[in-house]
Amino acid sequence: MRWEGGRRSSNIEDRRGSGFGRPLAVGGGAASLVVALLVMLLGGDPSDVQIGSRTSPYSDPATGGSGNVDPQQEKMKDFASVVLADTEDTWPRLLEPQGVRYVQPRLVLFTDAVQSACGAQESAVGPFYCPGDQKVYLDLSFFDELESRFGAPGDFGRAYVIAHEVGHHVQNLLGISRKVQSLRNRTSEEQANQLSVLTELQADCFAGIWANHAQKDRNILEQGDVEEGLGAASAVGDDTLQKRARGYVVPESFTHGSAAQRMTWFKRGLEQGTLEACDTFNARQ
Repeated sequence: MRWEGGRRSSNIEDRRGSGFGRPLAVGGGAASLVVALLVMLLGGDPSDVQIGSRTSPYSDPATGGSGNVDPQQEKMKDFASVVLADTEDTWPRLLEPQGVRYVQPRLVLFTDAVQSACGAQESAVGPFYCPGDQKVYLDLSFFDELESRFGAPGDFGRAYVIAHEVGHHVQNLLGISRKVQSLRNRTSEEQANQLSVLTELQADCFAGIWANHAQKDRNILEQGDVEEGLGAASAVGDDTLQKRARGYVVPESFTHGSAAQRMTWFKRGLEQGTLEACDTFNARQ
């Protein structure tokens, strides 16, 4: 992915090494590991997750609470700044015909745990968007996890992660998030999960929209980049994560979509590049 010459965003809030409390955790035992795996990758509003007090299986005892920032992460910070700037250049003109003014989100970089308008969250929840403060939160160590633990290397796969969370911001600006949350509050758990899946798949599609326009306008893609993006989407499918965590799949518990669904919708946004192409709520699944 061609990114080194790109504009850097001024909307980076670096809280790494701030020493925010002790790393928190999601529950405990095998069941909590499944929850952590499902929530940690590209979720929406993490305030739905109940935070416990046990030590996170993803916390790094070498860095937790030390306040030290790994100098090797500086390149990834630079990369994240470029991708965020690129989304800032893409979305305003796409939302203007919808009568929506694009408000630039801030990207908060943190280590181990962070305080947001959605509550205290730890690195185990992965990158997340909080509609309450319109910020994307990212522990840069997640990119290492994406490559080493989930077998999804490459810059474009990392860019997909950021663009997906910005996709949740777009949903918030369009009023989609509010409508979905209202519906979820009035439905069964299984129906709420289905709504969550449709929301996540739309954010995948929105990430594809960004890539479509970034390629047309700034020629960012290199050979193999699309495959990297699709690989990242597949790696964070609910079925992939459930098989890894417990060896079997429970489709009714999906909250983000299967690997095939996530790849399909990301690719659809990438190929068509329109908001209309990303109406997951009215599409045949």
